[in-house]
Amino acid sequence: MRYFVHLSFNGTCYHGWQIQKNAPGVQAFLEDALSRVLGGPVSVTGCGRTDTGVHARDFWAHFDSSGDPLGCDELTYKLNAILPDDIYVYDILPVPENLHARFHAVSRTYRYFMRMNKDPFLKGLSAAPGTYSPLLPDMDLMNRAASLLLGKHDFTSFSKLHSQTGTNNCTITEAYWSVTDLEPGIAPLWVFQVTADRFLRNMVRCMVGSLLEIGKRKKPVEWILQLLEEKNRSLAGNSVPPEGLFLWKVNYDTF
Repeated sequence: MRYFVHLSFNGTCYHGWQIQKNAPGVQAFLEDALSRVLGGPVSVTGCGRTDTGVHARDFWAHFDSSGDPLGCDELTYKLNAILPDDIYVYDILPVPENLHARFHAVSRTYRYFMRMNKDPFLKGLSAAPGTYSPLLPDMDLMNRAASLLLGKHDFTSFSKLHSQTGTNNCTITEAYWSVTDLEPGIAPLWVFQVTADRFLRNMVRCMVGSLLEIGKRKKPVEWILQLLEEKNRSLAGNSVPPEGLFLWKVNYDTF
């Protein structure tokens, strides 16, 4: 039978989801925990890759198990008892044999969190430090620029160089900035949310860095169109730090 694992993880201590030869990956910890509980080697397939230091609030993986149906609630409990504190399994679901965690995901949503002011109460929060500047970026300009990213485009200018992908075309269905209020006395967070059918390596962090260039009035709004046309990573803005980036939601047609 095939099972989906619904989990989340804080990526600070990991070199992404995927197994690495000389660095910790979340996948290796999940496979080890499953193998220990089920008494044999278990291979897990994730819904995608994440960069080093990037977090996942909503992540899905699948594995196959022969024999009698598994007790999913008990298995979930045992996995959480074994896994590190920064990896949490919400639940485990039996699914059709042909359902694939990666290939059947129809879209993914990322959120990038920034704190724009220095705040001692946010030190432990997984949000990039921002500018700490009284001259805050212009959110209206950044949203106007973000709207130009909507639709199907070649996002080579926003992708890590020398990535091995068949195509750099992605279709973005939403991209916008907003402000999230926290408790009174704590500085609000600025949030960039983007949803697409697929993402390239480093794509969201490069987008955020480029939009900030526009928000700081270093580049015009129309610069986004130039980047899409030129397909040249060296022309785009710097990638922002990974600690502010969350894989926020993975969407499937079946659930």
